[in-house]
Amino acid sequence: MSRYKDWYDETLTREADAISGLKRTLDYETLDRIVELLLTVKQDRRRVITAGCGTSGTAARRIAHILSCIEVPAMFLSPADAPHGAMGLIQHGDIVVLIAKGGNTAEILNFIPCCREKGATIIGVTHNKDSALAKNCDILMLMDTGEEPGLWRMMPCASTLGVVAAWDAISLAVMRLNGFTKEQFLLIHPGGATGETLKSSLRGK
Repeated sequence: MSRYKDWYDETLTREADAISGLKRTLDYETLDRIVELLLTVKQDRRRVITAGCGTSGTAARRIAHILSCIEVPAMFLSPADAPHGAMGLIQHGDIVVLIAKGGNTAEILNFIPCCREKGATIIGVTHNKDSALAKNCDILMLMDTGEEPGLWRMMPCASTLGVVAAWDAISLAVMRLNGFTKEQFLLIHPGGATGETLKSSLRGK
């Protein structure tokens, strides 16, 4: 019998509940707006740029990767590099996804003036509707994943998984709507087990 099973179960249950709870708390009309915006990115030769600090940065990197995997050009922009010239990446019409649980992270708020001046669309992803990010974004994706697991209920575990899960839902909706094919997927993902499975699947057609 595991000595720490209760702790493991507590964390897994809390995180499962957080993701399941999104079906009640997410604004699906906001998700629709984001999906329809993302559908225009490739055809209009725009990009999605994501940013976040700490675990929000990990989520931002994951979001950029999964969008690129479905032919929505996306990349992560480091909030540390951004105010030192790297915001030159952002151009008119780009979509900038800024992620901050509390919504007041200084490094993330640094992006807002540049996005405004350049005519980029800001999607703010936050758990705090009263935050500076919530008040200064074009599309607010308000998250509610309840308490975090573990000691002090402060480690951003459930909240980060919730952001990733919600953006997986968005990305896979875009994948369905943009006519993404196995042939396209194999072209950009020829490596690893996924690439081998795609090759086998297409050979069997």
